[in-house]
Formats: sequence, structure tokens, C-alpha cells
Amino acid sequence: MSSLSHIANDIPKSLISAEPAQRRKALDSTKAGPVPGVILVAMITAVAFSAHNVSGFALFSPMIIAVVAGMIYSNVLGTPAHAKAGIAFSQRRLLRFAIVLLGFQLTLGQVVSIGAGGVGIVAATLGATFVFTITLGRLIGVDAKLAHLIAAGTSICGASAIVATNIVTDARDEDVTYAVASITLFGTVAMLGFPLLAPLLGLDQHAFGLWVGASIHEVAQVIGAGFQNGTQSGEIATVAKLTRVAMLAPMVIALGLMARRKSSSDQQAARPPMPWFVAAFVAVVALNSLVAIPAEVKSAMTLATTIMLTMGLAAMGLQADISQLRSRGLRPLALAFSAFLFIGGFSLMLVKLA
Repeated sequence: MSSLSHIANDIPKSLISAEPAQRRKALDSTKAGPVPGVILVAMITAVAFSAHNVSGFALFSPMIIAVVAGMIYSNVLGTPAHAKAGIAFSQRRLLRFAIVLLGFQLTLGQVVSIGAGGVGIVAATLGATFVFTITLGRLIGVDAKLAHLIAAGTSICGASAIVATNIVTDARDEDVTYAVASITLFGTVAMLGFPLLAPLLGLDQHAFGLWVGASIHEVAQVIGAGFQNGTQSGEIATVAKLTRVAMLAPMVIALGLMARRKSSSDQQAARPPMPWFVAAFVAVVALNSLVAIPAEVKSAMTLATTIMLTMGLAAMGLQADISQLRSRGLRPLALAFSAFLFIGGFSLMLVKLA
């Protein structure tokens, strides 16, 4: 008996524990992969859509609610480690595909319908706002990547532009969340306040619609503000806003080229990839302009786009650390507020002069 126990003591403990370790490794491998994280993101997305239908929350798009819900979940309950892969999948691949599907909401004919003057006002406002925001951000000491996100969200199309721009700027998740939150705040102020200013500023339905479409951040906010002043102003506002959405492609390409040029001076820096989804977005717009797509298919595409954008922003919320958001201070918020005032004032001036 003593000899047997002596032999047992001589067996390496690593051999004894090898089988349980292999079982644990196999179990961990089943937990890895995108499925658990995608399920978590989908649950938060479902909560966001449900909350959007509750009185008092209808002013906020499901995308915005999803960001907040994801932040609350991750900072209160914590994000499970085995959900990380699915969260990353939702934040990257789903968002890219959703931006491509945005092309089904725009045709070249819609852009032409607001006239050369309208397109010029939209383009000039977008460019001036972007340059103003980047310059002011540099002057007041806001991180360059965060300033780029705020500039894109203000000048182009809110949360969609922020997540598209982040693919080439590669900012922190907390910066993306901060930018989305600030853009949502001031876009909501514009949605509620601009219709009250229309009679005071002497704007007819055409001028008001063009002003709203050229200046308010989110598509949903533009629609909400535009139609408060009449059907004509709502339609013009929507087309003007979609024209801004179309300008997302050249803006992201320009940012990608700038990032490549900057990284080429550093031998150790990785070359940022050119965003393939921008080319796909342009192709979808062209397809939508040339081919008559049934209304039912377009409606389904719009819903799918909203769902995927919401899932992507829910994933960002899940990776946002509130303590790091607080560490950014009030300067980025002041930058977003200044950009909001600039885009509203600059576009109004151009509309008045047109």
C-alpha cells in the first residue's frame, strides 16, 4: 500500500489536472465566438425599440436609447468576457453593412430636386462646419480624434457619420459615445426650437425646410422639425438632409487619405485601410437611382438599416466606461455646442442670401 501511495505521489500533478484543464479549455472555446455577444446586443436593441414607443422617449431614436442602455448595462452589471467577440462583431461589421444600406434611402434625383442652389448651401455648410469644428477643437485643446467625430456628427448626419468616421479615425469607444451623446443633445434642441423660430425669421416653407435639412444633425430630428412647419418644408428638409448623407462618402474618403498620408511619415504606424463600405454605399445609391426598387423592399431595407445601426451603437455603449467619459471634461461639450451654433447660423445666412 505504501509503495502504491509512493508511486502516486511521483506522478506529476500536471498530468492529473490535464483532463480537467482540457475540459475547461473546451468549455471556454464554446463560449467564445460572436453568438453570446450578438445575443446581448440584440437584447439591448430590443429594449431600445420598445422604449422608443413609450411616451416621453419617442423624441429619441432607438440608436440613442441603445447607446445609453448599453452604457448602463456595462457600467452597472459589467460586460461578460465571453460576449466581447460578439460585441466587436456588432460594432464593426454590422455598422459597416448598415452604412452601405443607407444608400437605399437616397437617389440622385432627390439631390437634384432641391436645385443647384440647395446642393450648394448644403455642401458649403458641411465643409465650413467641419473646418470650424476641427479648428476650434485644436484651439481649445480637444483631442483631435474626438474633434473629428464631433465635426462629422454635426456637419453630416449625426450618429451614422460618427460611426463611419471612426472607422478611419480609430478613436476610443468612449469618444464615440461622448460624440453621439453631445450630438443627440443639441440636435434635439434644434428639432424642438427651430420650428418656433421660423415665423420670427420670416422663413417660408421652402426656406425653412432647406435650413432644417442643412443644419440639424440626425435624419429623424430633421424629419421631426421639418414636418412641424408643413408638408412642403418636411419634404424639402428630408431631401436636403439625404443630400448631406450622400456627402458622407467623399468626407470619409478624404479623412482616410489624410490618415494614410499622416501614417506614411511614421514607418511603424499601420496604414489605415481605405473604407470599402464607402464605395459600396455609392454603388447602392447608383443602383437605387437607376433601378425601380419596390416600396416594400425599400421599407424592409430601412428597417434593417435602423436595426443594425442600433445594434452597433448598443455595442459601443457596452464598451464605454463612464469614468473615462467624465475624464474628458466639458471642453468637448463646449465644442459640440459651438459647432451647433455655427451650423445653424451659417446655414441660415446662406438660405437668407439665396
